[in-house]
Amino acid sequence: MERSEELEVYQADEAEGESVLKAIEGMLDERIVRAIREMGFEKLSPIQEQAIPYLLEGEDIIGQAQTGTGKTAAFGIPALQKIDPELKKLQTVILCPTRELAMQAAEELRRIAKYMHGIKVIPIYGGQEISRQISGLRGAQIIVGTPGRVMDHMRRHTIKLDHVNMVVLDEADEMLNMGFREDMELILGQIPGEHQTALFSATMPKPILEIADQFQKDARMVKVAAKELTIPLVSQRYYKVKSQDKDAACIRLLEYYQPRLCLIFCNTKVKVDELAEVLKRAGFQAEGLHGDMSQHQRDVAMGRFRNGSTGILIATDVAARGIDVENVEVVINYDIPQDIEYYVHRIGRTGRAGKTGRSFTLAGGREMRRIREIERVCHTTIEEKKLPGAAKVLKAKADKYLNRAWELHEHEDMELMKSFLQRKMDEEDCDALELAAVMLKLQVGDKGPEIEVDDYVSRKSGLSGRFGRSGRDKDDTGRRRRDRDEAGRRGRDKDEAGRRRRDRDEADRSGRDRDEAGRRRREKDESGRRRREKDESGRRRRDRDESGLRERDRDDAGYREQDKESRRLGRSLNKAGSTVKEFGEERVSRASKRTGREKRRHEFFENDARKVKDVRMDGSEQIGYAYPRKKRK
Repeated sequence: MERSEELEVYQADEAEGESVLKAIEGMLDERIVRAIREMGFEKLSPIQEQAIPYLLEGEDIIGQAQTGTGKTAAFGIPALQKIDPELKKLQTVILCPTRELAMQAAEELRRIAKYMHGIKVIPIYGGQEISRQISGLRGAQIIVGTPGRVMDHMRRHTIKLDHVNMVVLDEADEMLNMGFREDMELILGQIPGEHQTALFSATMPKPILEIADQFQKDARMVKVAAKELTIPLVSQRYYKVKSQDKDAACIRLLEYYQPRLCLIFCNTKVKVDELAEVLKRAGFQAEGLHGDMSQHQRDVAMGRFRNGSTGILIATDVAARGIDVENVEVVINYDIPQDIEYYVHRIGRTGRAGKTGRSFTLAGGREMRRIREIERVCHTTIEEKKLPGAAKVLKAKADKYLNRAWELHEHEDMELMKSFLQRKMDEEDCDALELAAVMLKLQVGDKGPEIEVDDYVSRKSGLSGRFGRSGRDKDDTGRRRRDRDEAGRRGRDKDEAGRRRRDRDEADRSGRDRDEAGRRRREKDESGRRRREKDESGRRRRDRDESGLRERDRDDAGYREQDKESRRLGRSLNKAGSTVKEFGEERVSRASKRTGREKRRHEFFENDARKVKDVRMDGSEQIGYAYPRKKRK
């Protein structure tokens, strides 16, 4: 594709916008003109003024514009103009990054086609029953869907692309960030016939331009000027509050301004749930909306917000791209968005269709740099304001209650109510004003505490403002700087004195620690010495006991051996005597020899051996002999 180098930047005034709207009315079906007039279109937005004529002429376009600048009508009006109501086939495919944005775009197309009978627009997205979508696709000429679900229907052959003549990529950069590039390329590559391609994106990164080069032909590039990034009809204010006071500040703003519909944006899903509970406990009808909720829960929350049964919707930035509800009066940035572009997406939810709106941002003193950065990038001014005081809030609540109560003053039951009041006044002996004050007090409650301003000033940012300061401000600034320097000097002196004192204490503590360590070491050495001496003494005692035990064991063994020998000697003598008597004289000589030996042994026992008395276990005594020890050589 060769993209045209023509770059048109909108800088037209309101009169030009009205004249352009009248100029294109002749190119549109009168039923479309009637519908957009009823929707409040008095003039075209910048992106509509540039894109609609090119799209009506059948050219491809690349539109760079932020959310909330009217892109849906910019491609929706030409798409409906080209639809053939008699052909019950798919003719236009619109791809969106989120289910909420798909539902919102489909709903706006239906409003534009309100008087065009025979045109069917259907959103398709994940999380919805597939069989229900398949039945709804029959006869649909326009589908608005997320890339993943469109691919699913293409694989099932429940979407036929043969008669498609227009394809729109809405929020293309967001689809790219969500990982849909491959799906986008596959869908665009599957469309067989000649068709028109419109690509809309808030930013133009290289992958977006690559997709445009591949699937567009001689595309016109239209762009909204940077000064149009924010909505002029939205008053922008910020309040400097501490993070712990943000809940109270949010309640304070809701009670004071009492918007019918209000959007509150948080950076995290957890904070969405926490803030929803806080506001419910404070008596507000509030609902949360974030990606962790089921599709049914999200549909219910959006439905309640759309029909007004819930006046406050708390959402994350992901859900912000899919919220398009009329008559949103206030947008509150509970947290400053991480991406500056999301600031534009958020406040773009209010101040639509020529109506005014308010945006409030809660910022801590440390976040002033972010506020200045938003002002610089968006070419806007965010005015600093103080939170309404507790007395003002109480007055606003009382006025609201009294105004609502006075609307019933002509009700048919008023006479009966007067009789009730008169009876109570007679019982309590009070006048009507006193009784009414008590009733009002019961309704509006007590005056709440004041909320302090976060006066934190960064050392880097200093005290300089955006537009300079008056002489008095400069003097005050110098005084504050001198006070701060003096306080810093006193603080440094105090820190130095404290450091010296800590050093002295540390030195004393180190000395005490060294003495204590030495004492402990000496005690440990003494304890070890005593333990070693005790062990040595025990070892010696055990050696002595062991030696005595061995000596006793040897003596006992000797005693037992001598006892056995004496018994054997006795048996030998008896045997010798009996042998002589029994066998006669022939054996006398041999027995005599044995007897001589035994006699000598007996003499040895009598003369040399030591008699030992042995006491048996039964108490009897026995005489034994102990052999003398042999002397070692």
